[in-house]
Amino acid sequence: MENEAPQREEQWWEQDGLPWNGKPTKADYWCLGWFGFVGVFGMAMIPLRAWLLGLDPPIMLALTGSRVGAASTGALAGVGEAPHWLLFLLIGSLVSIKFDWIYWWAGKLWGRGILDVQGANSKRAEKNIERVEGWARKLGWLGIFLAYVPIPLPIAFVVFVLMGMTGMPLWKFMVLDFVAKTLWSFIYLGLGWWIGEPVVFVLDQYAKVANWVAIALIVVVMVGAFRAQSKKQQAEAAPAAPAVTVGNELEAGR
Repeated sequence: MENEAPQREEQWWEQDGLPWNGKPTKADYWCLGWFGFVGVFGMAMIPLRAWLLGLDPPIMLALTGSRVGAASTGALAGVGEAPHWLLFLLIGSLVSIKFDWIYWWAGKLWGRGILDVQGANSKRAEKNIERVEGWARKLGWLGIFLAYVPIPLPIAFVVFVLMGMTGMPLWKFMVLDFVAKTLWSFIYLGLGWWIGEPVVFVLDQYAKVANWVAIALIVVVMVGAFRAQSKKQQAEAAPAAPAVTVGNELEAGR
């Protein structure tokens, strides 16, 4: 009986936990690096949260584009104390979408691979991603407006990646993203105008959860990449082992 041919040695970039489907290029490393920067930036902003909340609401809205800033500005505008609220709101929309192109780029570079990395953490995460992806695919470009629905699901992450996956031009994505963010800010500002302080409190509680969810998404991608790189270095340092035959491996789902 003839021996089976040894299986081809798996390359480090083919290991589970990485978003790309082939040997990474400079663009892959740059995109991954931007993911890391966004994660660090998000962590750095957490200690500044109390300081930001202490700012004049229109200033906070312009610096962050946050729901709390919009609602607080609306509460002031309702009593005539925020005459230039529209300017602050538009500036805040621009600031808020400043990193969204990274997720679009990840979708363009890696396709569904970036979603698979996040979904591999748990069955629940995988199910949530599939649910959001189903909604976004049905809505098409209108899915960008879904990205800002305030529910604890990775909606913006999935939608923005999907826009890159489906070939939407970057300029069109950013324009629609700006319009969507601005319309949602109008909604929160209107709620603050009509309801006042109670809606500001509710949005502030939600923001505390949403910030950690967003950072967790970034951390997962970066940890997977660093673990794979560490395995690569260990494999290079270890002595060569005799080839063995193994059975077929199941591809890990996200």
